[in-house]
Amino acid sequence: MSELIISGLPEKIRSIIRGKTYTAENTGMSGSGVYISDDTVLKIEPYTDKTAETVGIMRWLNGKLPVPEVKEHCISGGKSYLLMSKVSGKMSCDEYYLERPDELLTLVAEGLKMLWSIDISDCPRVRDVDTELSEARVRVENSLVDTTKLRPHSRGKNASGDPDALLEWLENNRPSYEPVLSHGDYCLPNIFLDNGRVSGFIDLGDCGIGDKWRDIALCWRSLKNNTDGTFGGKVYPGFNADILFEKLGVVPDHEKLKYYLLLDELF
Repeated sequence: MSELIISGLPEKIRSIIRGKTYTAENTGMSGSGVYISDDTVLKIEPYTDKTAETVGIMRWLNGKLPVPEVKEHCISGGKSYLLMSKVSGKMSCDEYYLERPDELLTLVAEGLKMLWSIDISDCPRVRDVDTELSEARVRVENSLVDTTKLRPHSRGKNASGDPDALLEWLENNRPSYEPVLSHGDYCLPNIFLDNGRVSGFIDLGDCGIGDKWRDIALCWRSLKNNTDGTFGGKVYPGFNADILFEKLGVVPDHEKLKYYLLLDELF
């Protein structure tokens, strides 16, 4: 760790973190990056309307769920500087939890139930399927979808691996809607666990009112991919991601699972 020295860092944030030491993670040539201290996280990225929406939903969730507290948010030189508290615990993809499948599945299911328990009547952000499809269309029309990363399941009989054909299929096959507070990217690295509880949700860039099956689908896929060697790591034989549905008390809706996994291919 070292003291953070970044050109252009707004004084409001500089005054808060002065003297703290940070470790840089995922820092790119553009100056974007994430910097972590013992109790805060500084995220720097190009400013967009979506950034403002994310900060808004984080502030709305403060006191409702264990999410990072916004300490300061500044916009300068076309960049967003977001200083937030650091959540406690370990990522749910930590080896400790992958080696304890019952505990892991119980806790990630509990995390989903925590999200669904939130009253969304005054939620400031909507991330329903129409919103997602609208953003997907922009990405497809501007050739922003990396076709080399399309997964095999996107080339099934109902949708080809071609982004235009995939988008057309998605637009013509919208599923029924079960609105809840959706995390939007409910994958194991974004769920923190500590002492038998869900201690934090991070990366809330797609959080808002959405279909409950989007989060279920991404969680189910993340459980499978983190235990079957998809990412090149350790394989955990016998890990059964389908137990997630039992923990949630729901019957798996395979059509919705397929739909939301296909939709995610365009992002």
